[in-house]
Amino acid sequence: MINQDRILAEFLELVQVDSVSGRERALADLLAARLRGLGLDVYEDRAGAETGGEAGNLIATLPARGPERPLLLAAHMDTVEPGRGVRPVVENGVVRSAGDTILGGDDKAGIAAILEVLRVITEQQLAHGGLEVVFTIGEEIGLLGAKHLDHTRLRSSIGYVLDCDGPAGTIVVQAPTQDKIEAVIRGRAAHAGINPEDGINAIAVAAHAVARMSLGRIDDETTANIGVISGGKAINVVPDSCRLEGETRSLDGSKCRAQTAAMVEVLETTAAQFGARVEVTTRTLYHEFKLAESHPAVALARRAAENLGLVPRLVKTGGGSDANIFNSRGITCVNLGIAMQKVHTTEEFIRVEDLVTNARYLLEIIRVANGSNQ
Repeated sequence: MINQDRILAEFLELVQVDSVSGRERALADLLAARLRGLGLDVYEDRAGAETGGEAGNLIATLPARGPERPLLLAAHMDTVEPGRGVRPVVENGVVRSAGDTILGGDDKAGIAAILEVLRVITEQQLAHGGLEVVFTIGEEIGLLGAKHLDHTRLRSSIGYVLDCDGPAGTIVVQAPTQDKIEAVIRGRAAHAGINPEDGINAIAVAAHAVARMSLGRIDDETTANIGVISGGKAINVVPDSCRLEGETRSLDGSKCRAQTAAMVEVLETTAAQFGARVEVTTRTLYHEFKLAESHPAVALARRAAENLGLVPRLVKTGGGSDANIFNSRGITCVNLGIAMQKVHTTEEFIRVEDLVTNARYLLEIIRVANGSNQ
């Protein structure tokens, strides 16, 4: 029932609508009109106003055709840079960008799958327990849309986020907590050529601190990184400040907190050793989730994959997604693989066959959730 020509055409249309993070207005308007045309009630929340963006999240509902068992389907509207002026190219069954931008399959491949499934359901008048569709903003810049989503409008207890690599049948059942660390080391300025001994080189203090940290792969569940360092004003001035930004992640929230605390302690003790000061701010960006294989959200996805002859793969990931936020708000969500490849690069691509399979898989999940094998 999935129409390959239609889903491909829609995907090509979607990727050509600019929607970099914070600038999702054009895509939000297009999607709102399309959802209404399919008979869904559409609401745009205030997440854009609350986060400094130009559009809010879209929350759309399709009334049940049969007993009510509402199911959440979600994808995000925003893309990373370079994501403006995308020119998709289709060759040998593969869609890629022209090479100077990303493609935007992350996450417009997910959006295309949801729209195609909604069309099939409405055209064929298929039974379902009610669908709640959420298209979020700002996912790529800290899951901002999901964090500011008006969750009071949702009734689903389980859901599916379409925003992961790996082929259809990939089911993310575990994802990490992430902490962000920001630090400013305060030293003392002095002339680098006349009296450097009177200064305290904040960059040097930062270098010592970073060298003392355990970074990279800490264990099989935990990672840590310092990703940004900036400081100094001129080559002849001993720098009096240096800024660092880093992160910790772990599938075990307690390990994440412990790693964050250890890095903060290194910053504080190193600064004190060299007579500098340090100002540290830490915050948790999202919390981990871990779903049992027996949970209905997982079991439904597994059964649907098997029904289509796909290989269900239950995986854990080191990346966060809107699924982290939904799970923390009481809606049990798994993140599904949609076969997007080399995302966030100008080499990004997706196979046409995978666009179709994504939609077939999502439709089968809905049918299984409704207790139907029709």
